[in-house]
Amino acid sequence: MSKTQLNVRVDEATAETARQRASQRGISVNRYIEELVQQDEGENGKAFVEAAADFMKRYEEVFAEEFGTRAAARGEGPR
Repeated sequence: MSKTQLNVRVDEATAETARQRASQRGISVNRYIEELVQQDEGENGKAFVEAAADFMKRYEEVFAEEFGTRAAARGEGPR
C-alpha cells in the first residue's frame, strides 16, 4: 500500500503526548496516528451497524408485513 504524507499542526502538549504514547507502545508516531484513525473508523462502522440493527428491530413487523405480503402474492414463502 502506498503512503501519503500528511502534515498536521498540533500544540506542543499534544505532540508530546503522541510521542510518549507511541514510545510506550514501541511504535512510531506515524504508526500511532494511523492506528488512532483506523480505530476511529472501526468505531464509526460499529456505530453504523448498531444503528442499522436497531432500526431493523424497531421496524421488523413493518418489514415482515410488507415483504411477507409481497412474497405471498408472488406465491413465495418466507426464506
